[in-house]
Amino acid sequence: MRQAFDPARNRALALDLQGTPFQRRVWSELLQIPRGATTTYGGLAARIGAPTASRAVGSAVGANPVCFVVPCHRVGRGDGTLGGYAWGPAMKAAMLAEELGLTPPARTRG
Repeated sequence: MRQAFDPARNRALALDLQGTPFQRRVWSELLQIPRGATTTYGGLAARIGAPTASRAVGSAVGANPVCFVVPCHRVGRGDGTLGGYAWGPAMKAAMLAEELGLTPPARTRG
């Protein structure tokens, strides 16, 4: 799991995600959120120049097909709660905890 969060590794990936131009704009901006940092749907909307589009941003974030590569888990609600997550709230919390170093890395057999 730690490799999936390696920013250098993720930047080297050539992604050709299929989505609307708006979704692709949102996903591109998600890649700019630093590891361990978070933002809100409204904050993300403002970052892409669409400050009144927080609900549309939430839909685009939810449509992200590659959760470990495009870090949609770094976006939460304006009230400070985690908000929804396509792969479940426990996964979102675990991914954020991993980035913050609050949980030990998963061990693989080998």
